[in-house]
Amino acid sequence: MKNLFRNNWRYLLLVFFLFLLSCDDDNDNTPNPPADTTQIKLQTSATLGSYLTDKDGRTLYYFSNDANGQNNCPGGCEALWPYFNVDNLKPDMLGQGLDAADFATITAANGKKQLTYKTWPLYYYAPMVNGTNTLEAPGQTTGEGVGGVWFVAKPDYTIMLVNAQLLGNDGKKYKSDYTEGEGKTIYFTDGKGLTLYGFKPDKANKNTFTKPDFSNNSVWPIYETDKVVVPSTLDKTFFSTTDVFGKKQLTYKGWPLYYFGPDANVRGNNKGVSVPAPGVWPVILKDVAPAPPQ
Repeated sequence: MKNLFRNNWRYLLLVFFLFLLSCDDDNDNTPNPPADTTQIKLQTSATLGSYLTDKDGRTLYYFSNDANGQNNCPGGCEALWPYFNVDNLKPDMLGQGLDAADFATITAANGKKQLTYKTWPLYYYAPMVNGTNTLEAPGQTTGEGVGGVWFVAKPDYTIMLVNAQLLGNDGKKYKSDYTEGEGKTIYFTDGKGLTLYGFKPDKANKNTFTKPDFSNNSVWPIYETDKVVVPSTLDKTFFSTTDVFGKKQLTYKGWPLYYFGPDANVRGNNKGVSVPAPGVWPVILKDVAPAPPQ
């Protein structure tokens, strides 16, 4: 009887030992979770909506002076607005909602690489803290609207602001009042930095240029959208749409918004300001007077 008990006890110990071994084998075979390779992601703010951050949640920004899609923040500007870059960006480095096709790399004048998003160079904000430029903490957006030319990098702007010299189709430089001369003007573009214009003969929410068959739309294409996603320095209530023979054209303070065909979808081009004479097709400014009533 004792031998039987001893044998059963040994058997139970053997089964228990084998069970422990199987548990160890199961643990060894459990795959490790994949490492998080995200370098850029989208974050959402109740006031600003969706915007880009780095992997740690630090906000990325656009600069209105980058009208041509190149870095225009040289010298001391870089200390306050460090360039953002990711070497060899791959799709698995992007958070949900971001597309690798929207990113590219440029080289600044100092030779440093910088990432662009939808043709806008990307920056951090590093304000002076106790005498030292210090990157914003994750989640902060204190760079929004600085100087009226720095804005959070959003994926869905329908209106942006650029700060650039007006250079007409006649090759002449113009100031904001359409007299000849040098001087930058802050004006509206679409989300990819393409210049938007108004037409002086238009009335409030009334397009007087476009023909019913759109035969002249290639020269002055209407800006077709009913979305209003703008920098926080602009008042969204000033935007609306008007119907143009079945198409929705965005308006600002009643002015219908147009592109200029010969700008050829090139960022920084604003050739339309001199056609057919300076100021007939002005760029749209934040403080433009409302369009006259119909």
